[in-house]
Amino acid sequence: MKTFLSIGAGPGMGLETAERFAHEGFRVVLSARDAAKAQGLSDQLTAKGYTAEFRTVDAGDPASVAALVEGVERDLGGIDVLHYNAASMRQATLADQPRDTFNGDLAVNIGGAMAAAQAAARRMAERRSGSILLTGGGFALQPHPDYLSLSIGKAGIRALAQGLFESFRAQGIHVATVTVAGFVTPGSEDARAVGELFWTFHSQPTGAWEMEAVYTPRG
Repeated sequence: MKTFLSIGAGPGMGLETAERFAHEGFRVVLSARDAAKAQGLSDQLTAKGYTAEFRTVDAGDPASVAALVEGVERDLGGIDVLHYNAASMRQATLADQPRDTFNGDLAVNIGGAMAAAQAAARRMAERRSGSILLTGGGFALQPHPDYLSLSIGKAGIRALAQGLFESFRAQGIHVATVTVAGFVTPGSEDARAVGELFWTFHSQPTGAWEMEAVYTPRG
């Protein structure tokens, strides 16, 4: 059974993306800092008959992210799809942003994605297969003064996908991001549409791989 690992799983796009892959027969591993939250999401999938489990991770701690990836690889035999969905959604202007929180926000918004890609890439390259999927945001294209740390983080997610796409493609790894240009409500058609875009990326033939899709929520 193929394995889908979600880092920073949430009730919106994270859960819908996980369910989309579960529907295709993937074993789903949902991870979050809050164990109860991750278990609740996992329980929703198992109640529908899917194979799912949960684990904990601190997306802002590279060692925690690497340990999660290594543990899933060891216990389940490999990761076929890695989805990085974690984000610190702090609303703060430059004047309002506490100085001691900015680096922490970036550690979650982009540092964790970098750590996850590093941890997963080696085994994926050995197998010459795998997808690394990143939840991006429209603030990467139009930064918002009220969400500066999130804007910088999403710009970093987009740069990470762009910077890795060609070199990872040569190793058989598909790196892709959905740049979500707006807020998405859990359980909405928009959340399901984002999950569908991630599935589309993973299922693209090797010669037709794409790096980015921009999605504007309709709701």
